[in-house]
Amino acid sequence: MDRPSLFVPTLDAGPFDVRPWRLSDADLLREAAADPYIPLVTTVPGRYDAGSAREFVERQWAKAANGSGYSFAVARRADERAVGFVGLFPQGDGRASIGYWTAASARGQGVAGHALRAVAGWALGELCLARLELHIEPWNVGSLRTAERAGFRREGLLRSHRTIAGERRDMALYALLPADLARHTADLAQQAADAVAGVVAAANSSPLVPHSDHLRHSPARSARC
Repeated sequence: MDRPSLFVPTLDAGPFDVRPWRLSDADLLREAAADPYIPLVTTVPGRYDAGSAREFVERQWAKAANGSGYSFAVARRADERAVGFVGLFPQGDGRASIGYWTAASARGQGVAGHALRAVAGWALGELCLARLELHIEPWNVGSLRTAERAGFRREGLLRSHRTIAGERRDMALYALLPADLARHTADLAQQAADAVAGVVAAANSSPLVPHSDHLRHSPARSARC
């Protein structure tokens, strides 16, 4: 049976927009193609030209059209320049895998973290998925930290899980459930409230009861979930 086509929305990711790919995102693909790692683990072509860039973008559109997944560009809201990728790929039975990468020139700016949190919240809250998974090479400390800061929990090591550059590689398995996201968001909200209370108490030499406006709430699960 053919899978239904998917609608790729634009998601708010703080200073970034997580949005459908555009043909004008070619500059990002030029930089990604020159990266020593991105073409090894993604479908980004290792050699850039206008034709291969167009084909890449059209493949991202096709994933939604044939129902195989949601592919997003991550763009800076200030100038609409694409600086990264995040994708959500349903695996059946309420599960999906997520992948992400950031252009070298934009690393250290929170691109992957903002994008991952936005897509994870949308997938669990609006698509009603029950489990999200990440597969990350154990040496990739930056990506591991991004996952953990988004609330994902490490569940184990998948030995010899994938072939990359002709070698079998291990993958760390991370997962996020709706309850994990709710707990993580509540923890962040409490940390923010405590920080505000501490600053104000120090300034006023008096305790402060955090106001509810200081608290961030987890994306609500849709009534359909």
